[in-house]
Amino acid sequence: MSYAMLAGLFLLVPLLVLAVTVVLRRPGRRWWATTAVTIAVLLMLTAVFDSLMIAADLFRFAGEDLLGPRLGLAPVEDLAWPLAAGLLLPSLWLLLGPQEER
Repeated sequence: MSYAMLAGLFLLVPLLVLAVTVVLRRPGRRWWATTAVTIAVLLMLTAVFDSLMIAADLFRFAGEDLLGPRLGLAPVEDLAWPLAAGLLLPSLWLLLGPQEER
């Protein structure tokens, strides 16, 4: 199984939770903006620190299982994990939190 396939499978649950949250809670612009900024920061930090860890030879990726594009030294597949966290956690917070009155 390639890293991209694993990342795709891993993203299914956060995307499903996001879809349920959008249907049930109808998040506003502020929620979307905050979530987007959070994801952008997580992606940037992942690219920087994964590049540093790869440069320090703390871990390696099997080249034949990668798509090829990289951000710094980090393969793009490695960005799926912060993307999943950035989608899943705010969605769960909104979905499972108290219903706000409108």
